[in-house]
Amino acid sequence: MPALKKNQIFQTYLYLITPPNIREENLSEFAEALEEIVDNEIISCLQIRLKDSGEIAVTNDIIRTVSKTLVPIAQSNNVAVIMNDSPELASELGCDGVHIGQEDISYSKARSIMGDQAIIGVTCHNSKHLAINASELGADYVAFGAFFPTETKSPKTSAYPELLKWWSEITQIPCVAIGGITPQNCPPLLQTGVEFLAVSSGIWNHPAGHAEAVSDFEKQLMKKN
Repeated sequence: MPALKKNQIFQTYLYLITPPNIREENLSEFAEALEEIVDNEIISCLQIRLKDSGEIAVTNDIIRTVSKTLVPIAQSNNVAVIMNDSPELASELGCDGVHIGQEDISYSKARSIMGDQAIIGVTCHNSKHLAINASELGADYVAFGAFFPTETKSPKTSAYPELLKWWSEITQIPCVAIGGITPQNCPPLLQTGVEFLAVSSGIWNHPAGHAEAVSDFEKQLMKKN
């Protein structure tokens, strides 16, 4: 998945995921936070993932408003932008790709909407079968998880580092580890050959702030090198 990598300095990169509750009223604050960290070489990707929050439902118009601010910030720093769930919105808003789950649109339909050059990633939970199937269809990356307890979403499965190691040994198709990953708990994952660590609350809810979180991750990635 070279389109997600800025260079080959690191063996593993960060795959940022937005907080689920970005709305127009806090968009400028988040955009400012993103601008503070997005030029770091360890950040390769930004997934726009917005979800319903309390009584406020996420509409396509909300996603459009948020994306029109965030996409240029990321892409101007050579960070690929992945839209969660919707290839239609990804294509409309100029994203570099789309991430689909097992219950979302099919890979083949997503590819027909996005085109041959787009990045398409597929959630595979903790299943070797789902990962192999996704790779045979042509997925640009597979995502495994959850590796740790997470507050971002309710994971359907638990995954273990051995799964990442197995995948890295049988294929060159990149994988993303997801689920509760922090600078403190990521070292066992880094030993597996995993290409990307998906992080959300591990960055945005870090007690010392998002910039310090990125710095802490960078220290871990540099140790791995």
